[in-house]
Amino acid sequence: MSDTILISTRKGLFTVSRSASGWTITAADFLGDNVSLAIADRRSGAVYAALDHGHFGVKMHRRDGDAWQEIATPAYPPKPEGLEENDMWGRPIPWSTNRIWALAAGGANQPGVLWCGTLPGGVFRSNDHGTSWEICDSLWRHPKRPQWMGGGADLPGVHSICVDPRNSDHVYIGVSTGGLWFTSDGGATWSQRGEGMRADHVPPDLTHDPIAQDVHCLVQCTAQPQRMWVQHHNGIFISSDEGRNFTEIHNVTPSAFGFPVAAHPREPDTAWFVPEIKDERRIPVGGRLAVTRTRDGGKSFETLTKGLPQQHAYDVVYRHALDIDEGGDRLVMGSTTGGLWISEDQGDSWSEITHTLPPVYAARFA
Repeated sequence: MSDTILISTRKGLFTVSRSASGWTITAADFLGDNVSLAIADRRSGAVYAALDHGHFGVKMHRRDGDAWQEIATPAYPPKPEGLEENDMWGRPIPWSTNRIWALAAGGANQPGVLWCGTLPGGVFRSNDHGTSWEICDSLWRHPKRPQWMGGGADLPGVHSICVDPRNSDHVYIGVSTGGLWFTSDGGATWSQRGEGMRADHVPPDLTHDPIAQDVHCLVQCTAQPQRMWVQHHNGIFISSDEGRNFTEIHNVTPSAFGFPVAAHPREPDTAWFVPEIKDERRIPVGGRLAVTRTRDGGKSFETLTKGLPQQHAYDVVYRHALDIDEGGDRLVMGSTTGGLWISEDQGDSWSEITHTLPPVYAARFA
């Protein structure tokens, strides 16, 4: 089990550690700065943090040991002169890094490889621990990429990256809104996957088109990577063939809408979600914060509330703010109201670590 958690927030990066007295905040870095995402690379022990300075742009930092150093930021190629590019809604697409929305370490056989997903929809690869980055040009210039569209973030964005534990060159990404994409050659070429997902907010002829799917979060079971789960704008979907085809899961209470999903690392039929009221409201159903869990591949769900606020709780849990550690028992969850909870028993019960953080963007075990 991991005893360290990285909490990315609107006003800094906080480290939470476990001791004999419980879970406490043990470090605060980049105080006052907007930290969109941080991850720990278990291969090297390095920690990577992405900062969004607004008008002053996006920055990347790496910590080896105790010291942070600024490293390269993924950068787009120059936009061809005269090119006017818009998404499906007609909104202009910039060729510049607006936000770092996904970070993932490469496989154990690729010690320097990192993957990065951004708004407005680029995927970048580093072969040298983030010292330099190269855009996956074949995806950025793919003829279908201009069909991607913005969702809640206005610009299309890559938020989920899954590196297949069986083959490090096999990488899956989730796009909001652009569906699920796959590369079998380390990013040299890309193809669309995700048949079977359904979008109810697009023109009828696009309802089942894989490119029109608003994937909120994509995860993969470590021990059985053919099993993938998607929390989608229109519900929950499950795949048993590496994302080629998905089946929609019905009759989920209190709601099938949400942003995050966590998959058990060894049990492919077990996954956790955080249900909310859809679209305009986006708050927990009935003002009661809950986590739902399935242990049978979506045939049934349990609603887990022990230790979570059950009155006037308006916590939204973003797509990176729910995580499970490698052991499969410990979960962490952070919210937009600054709440942070830990479960040591697969979600059966939760303990509050704090409710005074800035809005939480991501909670990740180190």
